[in-house]
Amino acid sequence: MLKRFVIERDLPGVGRMSEAELGDAARVSNGALARLSGVQWQHSYVAADKTFCLYLADSEEAIREHARLSGFPASRITEIGRIIDPTTERHFMADRASE
Repeated sequence: MLKRFVIERDLPGVGRMSEAELGDAARVSNGALARLSGVQWQHSYVAADKTFCLYLADSEEAIREHARLSGFPASRITEIGRIIDPTTERHFMADRASE
C-alpha cells in the first residue's frame, strides 16, 4: 500500500519561474518517475523559494531516489499519517451521535 508524503524542496527563486520553466521542471520530474516504480507525484505547491510536493510512495527511500534522479532536492520528507478537512467535524459528530 502506498503511503502519502509531503516533500519540502528548497529551490531559490522557484516562485518567479515562468510557466514554461515550470513545465520543463515537470518534464524532468516525470522523466525520473518513469524510471521508478512505487512512487507517484500528485501535485506541488509553489512558493517563493520552495515547493511543497504531495507524493504517494512505497517508502521514503523511493522519494529520495526520485530526488536523486531528477536533481530536485528533497530537503524534508514527512510521511502523512492522517488527513482532516472541513468535513471532519461532521464525521466526528455523526460518530458521537451513534454512541
